[in-house]
Amino acid sequence: MLMDRYFEAIETLQARVRSTQRKAIVQAATVIAEASAVGQAVHLYDTGHIVDHELIRRAGGLLLMKPLRATLHVDNPVRKRDLYGKERSMEGLGEYFLRASNVMPGDVLIMGSVSGKSVEAVDIALAAKEMGVKLIVLTSLTYSSQVKSMHSSQKRLFEIGDIVLDNGAPLGDALLEVEGLGTGICPASGLSAAYIMWAVTAETIDQLMAKGLTPSVYKSYNYADGWAYNDEQEKAYAESGY
Repeated sequence: MLMDRYFEAIETLQARVRSTQRKAIVQAATVIAEASAVGQAVHLYDTGHIVDHELIRRAGGLLLMKPLRATLHVDNPVRKRDLYGKERSMEGLGEYFLRASNVMPGDVLIMGSVSGKSVEAVDIALAAKEMGVKLIVLTSLTYSSQVKSMHSSQKRLFEIGDIVLDNGAPLGDALLEVEGLGTGICPASGLSAAYIMWAVTAETIDQLMAKGLTPSVYKSYNYADGWAYNDEQEKAYAESGY
């Protein structure tokens, strides 16, 4: 059954993460814990493959994980034309994006992108490095190394990050090939990225507590004291940064 094949593929992927990403996970957690301990902030920019929602305001999750998002709306209803090559016109917005945010030198920016090739993501990553922000990249080395960057620098995220977390997704992301279908099914990147980032979370908590610091963690609002507990955690985070 396809379901059983999927279970096996996910188990294999998670085993690969455990055997190959442990060092990078510890490095990422170390950077986050050290920055948080001295009042720096942690920002999460994800292109939409689970992590952006999985880590934010979740019971058992760290308050210090904060989303970094922005939208740009342009209203220009002219007739449809060929946009080939126009993607580079968006370059340069990465610096503005960061300077318009609350990102500061010494902060940590976690960027998630499976292919790591888009103009927007690469532009933000380059601007972050220029600002003196520590960059943690969550991507697929197998996937990203086989695609061409859309940015004029020709760089992909894994070539920019200070620390690279490899989610192990194959080219195209799908885990299973199915005879009779024109494409693969069941993407790997979302579950693998969540698996990695909860491991980073656990290690970050471990390291902060080893420093004698108690990190702020969300409690389920379904507990009787959930709302009051989380209000206190919000206050603690606002004062300490962790």
